[in-house]
Amino acid sequence: MPAAVLPVARVLVDVSLAHLDRPYDYLIAESDSAATQPGVRVRVRFAGRLVNGYVLGRLTESEHPGRLGFIERVVSAEPVLTAEVAELAKVVAERYAGSVADVLRLAVPPRHAKTEAETPPTETDAILGMTPPTSASASGAALTGVSGLAVAVGGNAGVAAGAVAAGKSPTGWLCYQAGPAFLTAIRERRPARAVWQALPGEDWPARLADAAAEASGAGVGALLIVPDARDLVRLDAALTAALGPGRHVALSADLGPAERYRRFLAVSRGSVRIVAGTRAAVFAPVAELGLVAVFDDGDDLLAEPRAPYPHAREVLMLRSAARSCALLVGGFARTAEAQLLVESGWARTISAQRTAVRAAAPRIEAAGDDYSTGSDSAAAKARLSPAAFAAARAALQAGAPVLIQVPRRGYVPVVACVRCRKRAQCRHCHGPLALSGPGGTLLGCRWCGQPEAHFRCAACGFDQLRAVSVGAGRTAEELGRAFPGVPVINSSGPKVRSAVPAEPALVIATPGGEPVASGGFGAALLLDGYAMLGRPDLRAGEETLRRWMAAAALVRPASAGGRVVVGADASLPVVQALIRWDPVGHASAELAGRRELGFPPAAAMASIEGDEPIVLAALDRLDLPPDGEVLGPVALEDTDSGGQQSQNRAPAQDDDEVQLRALVRVPQAGRKALSAALRAVAAGRSARKEGGGLRIRVDPSDLF
Repeated sequence: MPAAVLPVARVLVDVSLAHLDRPYDYLIAESDSAATQPGVRVRVRFAGRLVNGYVLGRLTESEHPGRLGFIERVVSAEPVLTAEVAELAKVVAERYAGSVADVLRLAVPPRHAKTEAETPPTETDAILGMTPPTSASASGAALTGVSGLAVAVGGNAGVAAGAVAAGKSPTGWLCYQAGPAFLTAIRERRPARAVWQALPGEDWPARLADAAAEASGAGVGALLIVPDARDLVRLDAALTAALGPGRHVALSADLGPAERYRRFLAVSRGSVRIVAGTRAAVFAPVAELGLVAVFDDGDDLLAEPRAPYPHAREVLMLRSAARSCALLVGGFARTAEAQLLVESGWARTISAQRTAVRAAAPRIEAAGDDYSTGSDSAAAKARLSPAAFAAARAALQAGAPVLIQVPRRGYVPVVACVRCRKRAQCRHCHGPLALSGPGGTLLGCRWCGQPEAHFRCAACGFDQLRAVSVGAGRTAEELGRAFPGVPVINSSGPKVRSAVPAEPALVIATPGGEPVASGGFGAALLLDGYAMLGRPDLRAGEETLRRWMAAAALVRPASAGGRVVVGADASLPVVQALIRWDPVGHASAELAGRRELGFPPAAAMASIEGDEPIVLAALDRLDLPPDGEVLGPVALEDTDSGGQQSQNRAPAQDDDEVQLRALVRVPQAGRKALSAALRAVAAGRSARKEGGGLRIRVDPSDLF
C-alpha cells in the first residue's frame, strides 16, 4: 500500500547511460515512509534489474502517466546526499558532458554498514571529541563579481588597520596586499574571490588554516583542497594548531573504507564544518559553506582521471558561485586558468609587494650565465655546472641540506644505440628499455618488465647502449662520488620523504617529491630543464615553472645564503620568470598566447577519442555551434610524451583498429552549447546501444 502522505519518491538511479540520465518516480510503501527521506540510499527495479539510487525528494503525485513501481527497499535511513551536492553533481555533469550518476560515484563514498551502525548521529560528536557548531544562516549576499574584496593599495598600513578594526591580527597575511581584507570578507560572509600568490618560503598550510579559522569563527564551513597526501598531512597539522583538536576532518582516498565513511558521516551530519582533503573531498557536503580553497591548482593530481574527468579547481568555482561563498585559488606559481579569473574581473589578486618578494626569494641564476661561477669554463653548459657545484658546496659547508630536482626517476630511464642513436626497444612488446638496479646493471622493459640480456639494435645490429636521459638513481650515484662523506637521500618513486633534518645532505627528488627541510634548504639545483621544457605539451612551460617554483620556495632567502641554480638557458622566458620570481607575468603572457591560438582556457575545447569508425560517426552527429570547429581527427600514437603507455585513451576493441582523436573547440561563450552537443552524442550512442569505446573529455589537460 502506498504511503498516506507524499507517496511518490523522486529517485536518481545509479545508471551511467547518458540517455537515461534523469530522475525517475517510484511509489513508497507505507512501511518505508518514515525511512524514505531525501538523500537516503534505496534499491529500485530499473529495466528489469535491481539498481542503487538516491531519493531526491517526495511528491504528492507523479507527472508520469503510466504505472509506477514501488521502491524495493531502503538501504539505509542515513541521508548521505544533500540537496546542495545533488545540484552540484548535476551542474558538473552538464559542464563536463557526463552523467550525474558518474559524478555521484565521486561525491558519495561507498556505504560501510558497520561504521554507520557504530556511529549514530547522537554519538558522532563524542567520537570526534567536539561539540556541534552553532547553526548560522547563510549571509544571503548577492553574487556580484568579486564583491567583498577591498584591495588595500597603500602597503601594509592599510590592511593592518583593517585587521585591528576587526579585532584580529592575522600576522601571516599582513605582508600581502588585500590579504587581511580577504579574511575580513570571510568573517563577514561575503563572496570574495581571490587568486593568492604565495611568497617564496611561505608556510602556506598555516595561511590556509588562518582562513579556515576565520570561517569557523563566523559560524560557516570551509573546504580546503590540496594535491596529495603529503600536503594534506601538513595542512592537517596546521588546522589542528589553529583550531584545536577535533574541530576539522581530513578526507582522502588513502583512508580505509571504514575511516573514510566515518569522517564523511561527521561532515554530512554537520558535526564538523572544516574539511581538508585531496580531490576526493571536493564534493564534501560541508554545512553552511563559507569558504572553498585550493592550493597549487596547476598540479595534475587535482584532475580526476575517472569520468566525467572534473578538475577540483573548476568544481570549487562552481560551488562558490552556487553558494555565494568565498573562493581562494593559491600557489607559488600561477596557471593560465587562474590568470583568466583575474583578467576577467571574476577574482582579485592577493600578492605581496616586490620588496617583500625580493626579501623572501633565494638568489636564482641559470647555469652558464655570464656572471655565474665558472661561466667561462668548458663545463659551463654541463649537466652539473661549476655554478651548481659551487652552490652545493657552499650550502653544505654552512650546515644546510641541498635539494637536487631531477625530472625522471629510476637510474637511466631511456637508452639508445651508440651507433645509430635509435632508442632501444623491447623485443617482446616494443616498449622502451631502461637501465635499473644497483649501478644500472639491469636492462629491462619499462612496459612489460621483461629483462633484456643480449641487446642488439633492430636498426643497425650494434650491441652497445648510451644514456639518453639520466634518472634520480644515477644522479644520486654521481653526486655521492662528487661529495664523498655527505649523506645522499633519495626522495623519488616509492621512497618519497616528507621532511629532512637541517643538516648537511644531498636530497635527490623528482618533481612533487621534494621534502621540507627545517629552516629551508641551503641550495637547490634544478637539473635537466630541457627535459621538461622540451615536452610536446601545451602546458610544458607553465608546468615547468610551477615545478621549479615549488622547489625554489623550499630554499632559504638570499639574505640567509639561499641559492638556486637552473640547468637551462637563461634567455628562455620560463627561466627569466623564475629568476625574477614573476609567475604573474609568465601567466599573463601564456594566456595571451593561448588567446591568439584559440587554446584553453581562452576557448572551450573537448577531445573525442576512440576507434576510427566510432569517432567519425560521433563527429558526423555532433551539432556544433556556428562558430565551432573540429581539429582532426588524427591517429593516436602508441606512447605518450614520456615514453609510457598512454592511460588516457578509450580502449581499443580490435588490435587492427586505428585509434583516432579529434579536438573540438568553440569560443568561451559557447561552452554550454558544446557540452550539450557532446552529451547529445553520448545519449544517442547509448540509446542506440552502439558498442565500442568512445571517450569524451571537456578541457583535456593533454592536447598534444
